[in-house]
Amino acid sequence: MDKIDAKNLTGKCLVSLPDAAGEFADAVVYICSHGTDGAMGFIVNKRVKEFSFRDLAAELPFPMESDITAPISLYHGGPLEQAKGFILHSGDYRLPGSLDTGSGIMVSSSFEVLQDIAAGAGPKQKIIALGYAGWAPHQLETEIAENKWLIAEATPELVLGGDDDRKWSQAMSSLGISFTNLSPAAGHS
Repeated sequence: MDKIDAKNLTGKCLVSLPDAAGEFADAVVYICSHGTDGAMGFIVNKRVKEFSFRDLAAELPFPMESDITAPISLYHGGPLEQAKGFILHSGDYRLPGSLDTGSGIMVSSSFEVLQDIAAGAGPKQKIIALGYAGWAPHQLETEIAENKWLIAEATPELVLGGDDDRKWSQAMSSLGISFTNLSPAAGHS
């Protein structure tokens, strides 16, 4: 197995292969942190359909701006800590605790960001991920070597915008790959 630089996936997207199952089927995962301690990322194309940001804001102790017309989407960010929310957003909005992950994308988890979003004063582009995906040290590198993931460049348009149902195919297209030509078997020489 070729060694993958432990820091090179921060700010990249993982794209699941067509044979992936469960919550990672047709998933695009934005990696916000990758190093010797493991990796952390968020699924950015699996929208929560059971409830909305308005439903979430109704449970929080601050008012929601009544004239917010743009929908604010909630996403299944991953299988870990699904009761915890993370905001992936554009760099036009920064708080001291925001993590700049590169690619023009920030990650925040403070209550203040949710308050600003509810007041209509938050970042221009945003998604709220409930939960996250995590990997132990070297686990992600092993999964990549086993052909479970492809690596794509992340852009704000791919991660924060666009049609969720098309993000997976857009990520594949950005790699110049037709998913119909992919084989689930790893190629080793």
